[in-house]
Amino acid sequence: MLQFTEGLHSQLSHQTRHKLFSYRYQVFVEQLAWELDTEPNIETDQFDHDQTLYIIANDRDNDVVGCARLLPTTLPYLLERVFPELLNGMLPPKDQTVWELSRFTSMDLKSQQLKTNGQLSSPATAVLLKRSMTVARQHGAKYMISVSPIGIERLLRGLGIIARRAGPPKIIDGYSLIACWVDLLENQNRY
Repeated sequence: MLQFTEGLHSQLSHQTRHKLFSYRYQVFVEQLAWELDTEPNIETDQFDHDQTLYIIANDRDNDVVGCARLLPTTLPYLLERVFPELLNGMLPPKDQTVWELSRFTSMDLKSQQLKTNGQLSSPATAVLLKRSMTVARQHGAKYMISVSPIGIERLLRGLGIIARRAGPPKIIDGYSLIACWVDLLENQNRY
């Protein structure tokens, strides 16, 4: 049974933030070998600030098994500042109803299947994604956009969620990435 913690960066306890950022370090730096400029054992960037909204999934032992970061596109966000080429020439959205989903993962670090299943290895994936969509909608989002590995399309289709690419995939640092749009109203009955 998953338990969720949701809140703005400024609302989460220091201990909760530490567990989240340590988990992100283990997933993105240690397991996925992303080359990120981070402090030892902590993964944060310029998009982690007081107005960032987090969703954290914990297992029954209170270990983090998934997380998501949500930002309204009216603030600086990852796709806009780091990966704008994924928008295929379109201007990055700047709209209170468009929220970016980033640092989404549901890797269960205790799982024996860790290496073979990757970033979305936990049974928590579907639950966390749907929870992220609900929370974004509750905060005024009508659309979500994200930088995603191309395999996320297959995951979304499998969950019955309609998503659209903003442009063709691009190979960046060895990963095939897309900018992915999800219309939350169109998909409301699917989650």
